[in-house]
Amino acid sequence: MPPPALAPHADTAAPVAAPPPPSAAKAAFWDRIAPKYATDPIADMAGYRHTLQRVQAMLRPEHHVLELGCGTGITALRLAPLTRRYVATDVSSQMIAIAHARLAQQPTPALSFAVADAETHGFGQGLYDAVLAFNLLHLASDLDLVLRVAAQGLRPGGLLISKTPCIAEMNPLIGHVAVPLMRLAGQAPALKCLHEHQLQAAMAKQGLAVVISERHGTQRKDIRAFLVARKAD
Repeated sequence: MPPPALAPHADTAAPVAAPPPPSAAKAAFWDRIAPKYATDPIADMAGYRHTLQRVQAMLRPEHHVLELGCGTGITALRLAPLTRRYVATDVSSQMIAIAHARLAQQPTPALSFAVADAETHGFGQGLYDAVLAFNLLHLASDLDLVLRVAAQGLRPGGLLISKTPCIAEMNPLIGHVAVPLMRLAGQAPALKCLHEHQLQAAMAKQGLAVVISERHGTQRKDIRAFLVARKAD
């Protein structure tokens, strides 16, 4: 007679917890580093100021603006006074909490902050004269989706104003070795190693024609592509 089948042990039958959804994992990373992020100095202040000046020249007092990935709100607080309405969003509730604290210290009537992920939230159709995405597009798990959301939010003739690290322009060991190791250690988020031409092609797929391509860095090689793309009228 064959031996009786063994019942599964209670421990081995326990279900394995599912990994958190991508948006939750992304938010958790940025929530964890928010306090340090808020106090880290801007590495290239001259380059940052150049970018601000270029963006300020494109904004008008009647403009409605959406910022995706606003972080702790430093840029939003500088740009919002130039607009009629400025909605700044980020996936991290801790980043937005810091932004709200900064807004309380520097009241800006046109500015509001909200927790939102461009990959899971819609922002309406044709509501904004400009959509801003600074240091964000390389972090999107679905770049086409984020650009589609941005394009949908723009009014005809509106501008997508972006600045994105093109990590593929660096030493290949950075993207293929250093970044994966940093991710394993919890020191870096998931990101894409992109060339500028890939960003431009992705924008074109969503009906956004690049009208400005610049680099504003003042220290060593600048891999941050400043791209402005216009939605067709």
